[in-house]
Amino acid sequence: MPSYDIRPLQQRLLDILITIDKVCQEHQIRYYLVAGTMLGAVRHQGFIPWDDDVDIAMPRLDYDRFMQHSAEWLPQPYEALCAQLQPDFPSDFAKVVDSSTTLIEREHHSYLGGIYVDVFPIDHITSNPLLQRCHFLHYALLKKLIYLLCRDPYKHGRGPSSWLPRFCQHWFSLPATVQRLIRLQQTYNNQSCHLVVDHDFGHRGIMPPAVFGTPKAVMFEGHRLMGVALPQQYLSAIYGDYMTIPSGDRQRQHNFFYLNYELPYRQYHDNRPFVSSKH
Repeated sequence: MPSYDIRPLQQRLLDILITIDKVCQEHQIRYYLVAGTMLGAVRHQGFIPWDDDVDIAMPRLDYDRFMQHSAEWLPQPYEALCAQLQPDFPSDFAKVVDSSTTLIEREHHSYLGGIYVDVFPIDHITSNPLLQRCHFLHYALLKKLIYLLCRDPYKHGRGPSSWLPRFCQHWFSLPATVQRLIRLQQTYNNQSCHLVVDHDFGHRGIMPPAVFGTPKAVMFEGHRLMGVALPQQYLSAIYGDYMTIPSGDRQRQHNFFYLNYELPYRQYHDNRPFVSSKH
């Protein structure tokens, strides 16, 4: 369990979330608290006490519109990072970051940014179980490839464990692979599909559209924010018995490699050898 004081981080995350809510209300963008953030709103009326991240989701059309106008709509020091705006961004979902801070989640992963709120797109998906299985297998393979493209190839030494990431980094392009993954997410958006999905949760993320529905106000840390229309159905699908607080060994937090509340991430000198070698 990390030893840092979690409340200052939660307050920074809350500031980003309140800003996103204000922008979305001003520009008629639908968003939802999801994952542990939605669970926290229902069970704790705010952050899960040990939670150190925030997750929201947007229907694809709203997501694309938000990202397209993010530089115009978000006030400083906030900015959106996503593959649609930054070709080298290593993910199929976006982050709204506080650019006055620096955060590196994992020592052996090349991503560098600020304290962030994750923003996931919601797409349509087929109801055919076999096609779903093939879809998520393809999705998992591309996610693994992206991870290998961003990972220190020598994380586990210079022996055979380095061969696969080195092969991937030699033969595959990170921007092209991320774009393939984003296209895969949208495979069924122009078809008559009666289910939607938050890909980050795999099969558990498949829901009837009514579960998200029209965003519904919830209280979160004393602020009126927007959650899913049917929170009980949503949280049961994701977590099962969501009102039972897990035991201490299941109360998971990030163990960040580097976190600085005062240093803008663009001023951070990243001296990790596998990162420096790419520039």
